[in-house]
Amino acid sequence: MPGGWEQIILDLSDPSGTPDSAGRPSVDPFDPQTLMAQLGREVAGPLSSAAERVAALTATGRITRGDLRALRDEIESARRTAIMAQRVSRLVSGRVSVAHERLDLTALVREAVRERAREIEGRGIELRQLLAAAEVRSDATLLFALLQCLLDWSFEHARGRIDLTLDISSWPARAQLHSGFVYRAADEPAAREALSPFGNDEALDTLSWLLLQQTAAVLGIRVRRHDNHGATELTLEFPATLAPTPHALQRGAGDDTVPVALDRQPLAGYQVLALAVQREVRSLVHQALRPMGMMLDFVATVEEARKYCEGGLPHALVYEAGLASESFERLRVALLAEAPRLAFIRIVEQGRAFEVLSVGGHPLACVGREAILDSLPEALAFELARTG
Repeated sequence: MPGGWEQIILDLSDPSGTPDSAGRPSVDPFDPQTLMAQLGREVAGPLSSAAERVAALTATGRITRGDLRALRDEIESARRTAIMAQRVSRLVSGRVSVAHERLDLTALVREAVRERAREIEGRGIELRQLLAAAEVRSDATLLFALLQCLLDWSFEHARGRIDLTLDISSWPARAQLHSGFVYRAADEPAAREALSPFGNDEALDTLSWLLLQQTAAVLGIRVRRHDNHGATELTLEFPATLAPTPHALQRGAGDDTVPVALDRQPLAGYQVLALAVQREVRSLVHQALRPMGMMLDFVATVEEARKYCEGGLPHALVYEAGLASESFERLRVALLAEAPRLAFIRIVEQGRAFEVLSVGGHPLACVGREAILDSLPEALAFELARTG
């Protein structure tokens, strides 16, 4: 499991749901107490279960491999929930900058699904895609994050097949991304009958849903959801839909080209894993990257890094040179085979700057320990752009 925990600070100031100068549509008024209550509910469950397992281990001195796996999953679930709450609070604070560039929505959807392929297989989920060609004007990082939110929410609740459909409405011509699935069997009684003021089943109003709503609101994307007898259909409507270029139309539904816009993502929103055992190095990496808006996790061993990546790959891996063993090299080769765009940054003991060395004919980005604060963000930006 990940070997370090980041402090989660929820800044709930200025949570406004009114339209801003850019004309973004308003959303339901944001209630900080709702977020905190939901966070408490979703964290308490897995942590209570984890505490029971730890108590059993203390009493017996033994733990099975299955219990250890379950313990790791429970702690990981609580960690991800805290991260989602942090992201919601950041979005509602109004301090998120939004870029506007032409994006290939069809390719973005395919890329989002492809990144989750191993998770989809592990969960035994059937996911069907029927995607028309569509281009929109939006922010690459936030839009990709929105698609991941959609998948998170769908994976959390779906009890069967998930259908993803992208089409263009006739008038006005707007791209619409639909996600539909069954979340309760027809013969299964509802756990609770409570409906929101908008007629939605509150059983689906989890933190992943709050994050999806707030991300869409920042982007000016309309969200519609209809829940009926244990099935739901969600529609994301993109007002800033553009006429497809001839190239986009010619690619057709089978082309998996990754949109160029992904190569220009800013650092905010990236997931970084740091493999470091020295407390001072961890502290310096944290200080260097925290202001950049990155999501940062720490592990202390190569084995912990491998287990972390089994639950989802980061965008970049920062590691101490002293940990670059044969087992690390095997992990690096395996990760690159699965995600060729994964960036690696080595922290070396000597050196006061960022440099790219040639090792075995391949470029290797290195940052000296004394240069972490000044040069690590630059090195990451360089590597993410180069490997993108």
